[in-house]
Amino acid sequence: MNDAMVQQVLNAVDEGLAVEVTRGMVRIPSVCGDELAIAEYVQRTLRDLKVGEVWTQPVDARRHNVVWRLDGAGPGPRFMLTGHMDTKPVCEGWTGDPYSGDLRGGRIYGHGVMDMKAGLGAQIAAIHALARCDLPLHGTLYFGAVADHMGQQTGAIKLFDGFSVDMCVLGEISDNQIYICHRGRYYFDIDTIGRSAHTCHKDQAVNAIEKMVPVIQKISALRYFPPTLDPRIRDLVGAELYTAVGRIYGGLFPGGPSMIPDRCTIRVDTRPQPGIEVNEVQALLEKAIAEARVQDPEIKTELRLADHKDYFMVDPGAPVVRAVTRAWTRVMGRPPEYKGVSWLGDTASFGRKIPTVIFGPGREPVYMPDEYLDVQDLVTAAKVNALAAAIALVPGLDT
Repeated sequence: MNDAMVQQVLNAVDEGLAVEVTRGMVRIPSVCGDELAIAEYVQRTLRDLKVGEVWTQPVDARRHNVVWRLDGAGPGPRFMLTGHMDTKPVCEGWTGDPYSGDLRGGRIYGHGVMDMKAGLGAQIAAIHALARCDLPLHGTLYFGAVADHMGQQTGAIKLFDGFSVDMCVLGEISDNQIYICHRGRYYFDIDTIGRSAHTCHKDQAVNAIEKMVPVIQKISALRYFPPTLDPRIRDLVGAELYTAVGRIYGGLFPGGPSMIPDRCTIRVDTRPQPGIEVNEVQALLEKAIAEARVQDPEIKTELRLADHKDYFMVDPGAPVVRAVTRAWTRVMGRPPEYKGVSWLGDTASFGRKIPTVIFGPGREPVYMPDEYLDVQDLVTAAKVNALAAAIALVPGLDT
């Protein structure tokens, strides 16, 4: 590795910029569905840097993505740094303003600083570093700040439907570790079908809620270890396929029951490991329903796939993994250990199309009262991002 070039990249990372951009985003509420103000802030901040081209990409009538492009001096790969601007709602228990962005004791405080405003701040500082360190980029460097991660990931879908890239780093919280896979999410809705009657004629009815009870019991008891699971995947994300009943509804609303319900619906949340497809999980649920029906032959059900989010896995030998690994090793002073995770990134929507690494500052659990992030973690992430992009785009740096 060319030590002079490496040092030039790392020295160009503006720690103050990373901190102030992150604090600025934290000060703007951006609960999913209300991302317009933060998108305008990001757009304005990037234009003020006077580097490259900045534009917006509509997601819906109320929200848009922000895209930033830095063109190199010659042809080469297309490298993307991306992350989401939206957050979940503020939790209970804060002792101060969750949108303060306070800087105290080497920490930035505020709601969403970990998931994932610090990740975006680190990426912005990384691209700015490459623009100011005067090394010859060959290819194109992109940044995409997207809306609606907490919803249906329409921002990420829109971003990567618009154009393609060769390599991507998703700045989700990874505690500055390199994540190469995550589980998927398949939602199934199961209905039990009964027969309605007024409560006064209970003897003529079949209560769909009561018929759901043994179905829930059988599903809740599931402990499934896919027999075909690759041992490498098992080591990264665990051996058990997670399954839980996450929602139930049935009966008349809002005034009161007064009628025996003829339909009850549960939503079953399943979290499959990479390589476990919908049909295998559906067969598992159908078996549980059949076992409930042995208990009560009157049980009648309908089952349907309600939502499908892909699992994600990148080849550890992919160029993007190599670039981030080389950068991480140089910044941290030791080789990394690849990891996997059970939550979903936007890679559920684009990870099968674009080789991607998940890497960003922030640790779990997130969305806790008085959430904070250490400034040093933010700066480390900015340096790794900048050096990874440079390894991919600067000829002669990684020789």
